[in-house]
Formats: sequence, C-alpha cells, structure tokens
Amino acid sequence: MTRRGLLASFGASLTALVGARPALAASKASDPAWQLSEAEWKKRLSPGAYEVLRREGTERPFSSPLNKEKRKGTFLCAGCRLPLFSSTTKFDSGTGWPSFWEPLPKGITTKIDFKLIVPRTEYHCRRCGGHQGHVFDDGPRPTGKRYCNNGVALVFQPA
Repeated sequence: MTRRGLLASFGASLTALVGARPALAASKASDPAWQLSEAEWKKRLSPGAYEVLRREGTERPFSSPLNKEKRKGTFLCAGCRLPLFSSTTKFDSGTGWPSFWEPLPKGITTKIDFKLIVPRTEYHCRRCGGHQGHVFDDGPRPTGKRYCNNGVALVFQPA
C-alpha cells in the first residue's frame, strides 16, 4: 500500500470512528458581505456542504464527482463562488479527494489545526471563511504541495 493510500485509509477510519462533526467552526469571513448567520448558511448550502464549509467537517474519500473532473476550468468555493484553483494544477493524488498543487492568488488563507493532535495546515476560502481542506508537503513539482480539498466545498466552472 502506498503512503497516500495508507493516509486515506487512516483518515477514513478516523472519520468513521469519531464522526464527521468537529468541534470548531469555519474561519471568519474577510468580506463583511459574507459574514452570514448559521441559519443563512444552512439555507444557502446543502447539508454536506454546510458540514464541511461551516463546521470544518470532512467528506468521505472517493465520494465526490469532482475527484474525477478532468475538464479545463476553475474550481470555486461552494459557499461564495470565489475562484480557488485552476484545473491546470489538479492532479490525481490517490487519496480520494480532489487535489491541487497550487491555489489561485488570493484565494485561500491558512491556519494550523491540532484536531488530530499532530499539527496540520488547514486552508479556508479567503472571502467567506469556508473550510476547504488541508495542505501537505507530498505533492508534485513544481510546488511539492498537495492541497487536499473536500469536493463538496467546491463547484466546478468549465472554461
């Protein structure tokens, strides 16, 4: 089994063991127009998107159709439609989540989380604060980064 496969299995097992409901909420929106109440977010988002974007949950691996998306285009935040990733930076990481080696400029912000005890770099949509995923140092060149994104936190806009 590859390292990524092992990590994906561990993540899926941990999600099944502790559930997909983390204790923390999304980051605060940088744009005041996107500082919505929880009720407003629940009206705007599907239950799955709400759980990931606003409660920092994690979807099951291999559950998103965007994991197999190969067309040219842009991946946008499902909460506010801010462009986050170009399809030219998407790659198949084998982890079960859409993965990218570089975000678009001014698309995301990062913070360190300790939810799994080990520190990880979490990233959020810069505009609405919606949780997207985590970034790891095992991606391809030229950056060596893997932005591991929840598919339900994105929408795809074909070119």
